[in-house]
Amino acid sequence: MTAVEPRERQRRAGDLLLWAVLAAPVAYGRLTPPWHADELPPLAAALALLGTAVWIGRRWPLVAVLAVVAGSLVDGNVVFAIPVFGYLAGRRSERAAPAAAVFAAIAVTGSVLNLGLLGTEPSTWFVLSSVLLFAGVFPWLLGRLRRQHRALADAGLRHTQAERRAEVERVRLRERARIAQDMHDSLGHDLSLIALRAGALELAPDLSPAHRAAAGELRASVAAATERLHDVIGVLREERTLRPAGETVADVVDGARDAGMTVDLRGDEAELPPLPAHAVHRVVREALTNAARYAPGAPVTVEVARAEGTVTVAVVNAPPPTGPLPGPPSNGSGLLALRERVRLAGGTLDAGPRDGGWAVTARVPLDRAAGPGTPDADADPLGGAGVPRRGEPGDAARRLREARRRARRSLLVAIGAPTGLALVLALVYYPLATAGAVLDRPGYERLRLGEPRDALGLPRRQADPPATGAAPGCEFYTDGNFPFAQATWRLCFAGGRLVSKEQIAP
Repeated sequence: MTAVEPRERQRRAGDLLLWAVLAAPVAYGRLTPPWHADELPPLAAALALLGTAVWIGRRWPLVAVLAVVAGSLVDGNVVFAIPVFGYLAGRRSERAAPAAAVFAAIAVTGSVLNLGLLGTEPSTWFVLSSVLLFAGVFPWLLGRLRRQHRALADAGLRHTQAERRAEVERVRLRERARIAQDMHDSLGHDLSLIALRAGALELAPDLSPAHRAAAGELRASVAAATERLHDVIGVLREERTLRPAGETVADVVDGARDAGMTVDLRGDEAELPPLPAHAVHRVVREALTNAARYAPGAPVTVEVARAEGTVTVAVVNAPPPTGPLPGPPSNGSGLLALRERVRLAGGTLDAGPRDGGWAVTARVPLDRAAGPGTPDADADPLGGAGVPRRGEPGDAARRLREARRRARRSLLVAIGAPTGLALVLALVYYPLATAGAVLDRPGYERLRLGEPRDALGLPRRQADPPATGAAPGCEFYTDGNFPFAQATWRLCFAGGRLVSKEQIAP
């Protein structure tokens, strides 16, 4: 079983749950008493429509929005699916322009059908437009905002990882520079001795002129090699080695004891090759430094052992008398450099808590044939991702800034767009609702009871009656109040004459 299969099953289960939730209001509206058998075909069609919308919603989310908007014209309870698919379209769509085009097409088509072909009242058109705005556009904006926040979080994570990898690489390069300096000191000393011996041979009285010339050439070549080594290593060097010449593990332990630490040394690095000896020395020094910093007063055990071509050094400190460790020392750059030093020597290093204290253990081969070879391009001393390529931290920072900018823009749009669209909708609705239906106050005051209706000069259209309903023989007109142009006057007629008039809204 692959890792994809559980995710696919979870996705299918989520889609099935979503369909069940959206189908519930549709089924409830169709199956609650009294119901008839002819309700089953439209119910099946609505459920199939919702299932299709859920299925295509992952690949074509805007098509799913169009499907449920069309389905709401057949079954009103499908309207509950519009905000859900609007939100999912915002989460799943990469670009905003197609969604804007889809919602604009729905608004224009609906307006033409309702106001032009079907003769729908402006109030009904306003309600339908408000549903599209607050059940479709606004959830889409929220989904878009959520998508941008997710992208911002991912960009921040990538930026942090890139910075961490860059810091690890800086530590590695710094440690390699220290190793290069150590190599310079060691090889420079050996080359100097060779040059000295070649010079002695050149002055030996019992050599032939040809041998003296060869010795002179050898001395000159060694001197030139020493100078080139000095130049090359000098470019890489950041600082001189911290290890005094000839210092051993025992010397490091004695220095720690002189500083007040309790250190038990078991074994030493006598007769170790230079590279493993350097690594063991650095492990002991760094581990004792961490023990003094993070576990002051705790006894420390240093053990150096050789077995089967490998030297193992372990530095273990007990819990500090003052309480638990404040944090793992491996979070600093000291252990990163130490890990790089051991890795370049062909070994491995482990560091972690042990019995309430801390333990650092390194295993270094004694006879690594390749020596401190070329570092692997994909190796990471933390065991994580590869070495960062040139420009990667800067690219991550740029992506983070872009993600933040998009998130701020999406937040402003999510807040401002519904407000602006609602204002535009009100500005469009107002002239539609008031056209030919406004009776101003002076005109209302001029109306006299008992006058024939045809002689009153009333507007050609009536306003929508209030929610309480219209009384028989009564007509309603508005004074043009903004923005909804609600009914203000009620005029009642009997036998074609005005029998009562009253103001029903302030």
